[in-house]
Amino acid sequence: MHSNRKENLFTIDAQIRTRGEYRNGVLNPRPEGEEPTFFVNERARLSLGYQRDRLQMRLSAQHVGVWGQDPQIDKNGRFILHEAWARLDFSKGLFAQLGRQPLSYDDERLLGGLDWNVAGRYHDALKLGYANKNNEIHAILAFNQNDEKTAGGTYYNSSIGQPYKNMQTVWYHYKADKIPFGASLLFMNLGLETGNQLTQDSHTRYLQTMGTYLTYKNSGWNLDGAFYYQTGKNKDAESVSAFMASATAAYAFNKTWGMVVSFDYLSGNEEGSSKFKAFDPLYGTHHKFYGSMDYFYASAFNKGFAPGLIDGRLGARFRASAKVDMELNYHYFATATEVDFKEDLKKSLGSEVDYQINWSVMKDVKLSAGYSFMLGTKTMDAVKGGNHKSWQDWGWVSVNINPKVFFTKW
Repeated sequence: MHSNRKENLFTIDAQIRTRGEYRNGVLNPRPEGEEPTFFVNERARLSLGYQRDRLQMRLSAQHVGVWGQDPQIDKNGRFILHEAWARLDFSKGLFAQLGRQPLSYDDERLLGGLDWNVAGRYHDALKLGYANKNNEIHAILAFNQNDEKTAGGTYYNSSIGQPYKNMQTVWYHYKADKIPFGASLLFMNLGLETGNQLTQDSHTRYLQTMGTYLTYKNSGWNLDGAFYYQTGKNKDAESVSAFMASATAAYAFNKTWGMVVSFDYLSGNEEGSSKFKAFDPLYGTHHKFYGSMDYFYASAFNKGFAPGLIDGRLGARFRASAKVDMELNYHYFATATEVDFKEDLKKSLGSEVDYQINWSVMKDVKLSAGYSFMLGTKTMDAVKGGNHKSWQDWGWVSVNINPKVFFTKW
């Protein structure tokens, strides 16, 4: 925010992000004999921002798709609004932000912008907040409908819209003064539609998620941990009792080398349990945590399975120069609960190795590439499909061109 209250600040943020992908067992393991595929996707996004005194606005429109998806003479015009919000800043740290907006909180485990995905993720919501030097609190409210109605109740078809009918979320963050410590608390109440689309008979089930996220940074160490618990009812009207816990320790030996160790546990459903015990990480950026091949939570388990996940990660990071950095991560995956089959299946799902290199070619231009492979098990075949004896790998190259222009007018 600029100090001169008469000043108008305009921003233009343009992005072309093109990514070519080779897929040979990504999202789900491929069956024996299935051929690999290759495509190029692209995001073209134009964002306009305005700010003065106590008012901020942002409009962001984008076209996303795969090269060749549209005809040369195209009349469909698939351009959508990714952001369209206004924010009013009141006195003493109070604000209100209304409209279409990404929701990204803490490390993005439950609420994230999902920028890896070509389309990203947004919510239509009202955000109310307060902030001072050490404290910040947000209240987020949303109520979704498929169209303007004149009658027929409030049935909401989430299969063609947002995944929830209504949401009420409270997030609080504390930042300490004299020590590099931060703590967040989150409570989210989701209204999930379970009615009948044909009769427009609305039955809304409410799922509650609550927990904390803690951070500490000092002397090369970067530590964080989280714990969340879920209760209430899911879309199938089952009573829920589930949890997740995570811990990450990263250490920078110097400006060149660093390493990271992390552990995630997401509870799974148990056969015969009176409650549904599989934790749902909701609208987080799952690609960031559970392996780059997106086998878990970015894609679904086979029908009837909700085994949870254990994810242990060991990674190394290397900065070759001011413009080039790379990282290598190893994940060991297992189910959190036993998978009950006629066969004697172990919990182990297998191992994944992810490599990524980033090169800042020039200001506003970044080139990235990555390669991953998965060594699965018979249990992976059971809960995700495919054939673990088939080689599963994935490679990609991305160019991100993202110039930003700022200018003022009196």
